[in-house]
Amino acid sequence: MQLITLDFETYYDKTYSLSKLTTEEYIRDSQFEAIGVAYKINEAPATWVSGGDIGGALTAIDWERSILVAHNAMFDAAILSWRFGIQPNMVMDTLSMSRAIDGVNAKHSLKAVAARLGVGAKGDEVIHALGKRLVDFSPEELARYAEYCKNDAEITFKIFVEYAKNFSSQEMLVINNTIKMFSEPVLELDLSLLEGHLAAIQKHKADLISLAGADSETLQSNPKFAECLRGLGVEPPTKISPRTNKETYAFAKNDSGLTDLLEHENLAVQAVVAARLGVKSTIEETRTERLLSIGHRGVLPVPLRYYAAHTGRWGGSDKVNLQNLPSRQGNVIKQAILAPKGYTLVESDSAQIEARVLAWLAGQTDLVEAFARGDDVYTMMACTIYNKEQEDINKDERFVGKSVVLGSGYGMGAEKFKTQLLGFKYNIELPEAKRIIQTYRSRFPAIKQLWSDGQRCLEGMIRGEHNDFGVQPQAVRMSETGKPAFLLPSGLLLSYPELYRDVEGEYSYLTKSNAGSRIKIYGGKVVENVCQAVARCIISEQLVKISKKYKVVLTVHDSILCVVKDEEAVEAKAYIETAMREPPVWAQELPLNCEAGVGKNYGACT
Repeated sequence: MQLITLDFETYYDKTYSLSKLTTEEYIRDSQFEAIGVAYKINEAPATWVSGGDIGGALTAIDWERSILVAHNAMFDAAILSWRFGIQPNMVMDTLSMSRAIDGVNAKHSLKAVAARLGVGAKGDEVIHALGKRLVDFSPEELARYAEYCKNDAEITFKIFVEYAKNFSSQEMLVINNTIKMFSEPVLELDLSLLEGHLAAIQKHKADLISLAGADSETLQSNPKFAECLRGLGVEPPTKISPRTNKETYAFAKNDSGLTDLLEHENLAVQAVVAARLGVKSTIEETRTERLLSIGHRGVLPVPLRYYAAHTGRWGGSDKVNLQNLPSRQGNVIKQAILAPKGYTLVESDSAQIEARVLAWLAGQTDLVEAFARGDDVYTMMACTIYNKEQEDINKDERFVGKSVVLGSGYGMGAEKFKTQLLGFKYNIELPEAKRIIQTYRSRFPAIKQLWSDGQRCLEGMIRGEHNDFGVQPQAVRMSETGKPAFLLPSGLLLSYPELYRDVEGEYSYLTKSNAGSRIKIYGGKVVENVCQAVARCIISEQLVKISKKYKVVLTVHDSILCVVKDEEAVEAKAYIETAMREPPVWAQELPLNCEAGVGKNYGACT
């Protein structure tokens, strides 16, 4: 395989640019023009071609034997695919590598990464290209633009070489699959279904706000708005105030804890949060409008950010967040996402993967064995809670058992548990919630111990001491780099940048998500982070294995969606289920399971 490091320079102006449009809109727009491209084959000096020479130069490359390297490869790989019909054997993205290695709170522009690694300085010639088509450049201007572009390619190559030293081939394949979900799209959209859905949403929105009792007084009062959210089964988000250093409601317009609720599964929650923020549309409305717009231009590219969260999980990108589509049956947006003609969608979702990882990491052997046997652990928990035999457990009691198994493994208290149940229209008194939580903790002492391990690890990170975490050090342990972090099976770090302990003994770390604010962290939250990070490592390995046989078009947390030929649907479903039930080599005693579905649309698979 040869490395082809590549960088496109394209026409842009004040209204037509990547700051005004999504990547998909920009590349598919009729105004698009590739001014030129610099490409570098292995270590040879970068070459520049422009205008009509671009196509011939690029098609002359043996892309079947090439790895494309770019910074923000989603952009460059999409141009190659959509505009020139070129699909490399593999795609690598130095921006994605930067997120994983340097942390999501760092800056990831080519300029910032180059400066951080000391591999060269990015120029500024692009600012002089505003509003210029190729014909508008003088020979001298075009020559300067060529040198600028070639320098970007040279810098990108150097960044890749540096990052590749600490990056596994497995994770490179994860990046490759993530980029190709966008650059090599196949999913189609049902426009008529989306149009009808949009009309229904707009009619229903005002009714939802009214139903939630969110009048102007409620929306403007922090305590009343908090109670409104609790009434909808949502615990109000909080943050550490930079002014008082105390915990307060995260209700500002730039607080991610609040804005994340615009994507809540409950449409009433979306509506009241949108009203509080003064947002014109709910996320369901804007998502439907955006998908309609994409559908009129072509098939659906799936934009995902690799390593969007510090746990390593993917996130939405390009203003299309398919990571947060409601999971409820009958979801119209999912029904509007279609397999291409002659193909079928297969979705496989890991079953209780975080609960399984939690029990395994903690050494809660009886729970691990119950998962391995295929026991109904929700009913098992309900039997303990209500002191009944399995055959005597009713539907509501099993629901409580399920809620406590899936929700209480990270130290959740009784009040939050009561609020969580209320969100599912199930109301219990606080003393009963306290009894249930205490029963869970007594039933699974090793899990409770893991919360203490997490707290001691935070203390160790501050003091520069090593503390054990759980009973599976081959899977996750404190980093030996001196950074406040855990080393994950992927070889990457789960980091807590600028970890700090205040005078009251509470810990927090820096996050970019809210303009440099700090996130509170404690033992139970550490356990949650680690379990999610380990689960992400598992799903990543499964994704790579499956992708070698079938085209993966989307991953959502712990599920994988594939497109397969109609005649291969049964065989593909069986293969994907087998792949997602096989534990990784570093966790051979971890029992995994999954649930798979098949359909012509995404909703039919759920």
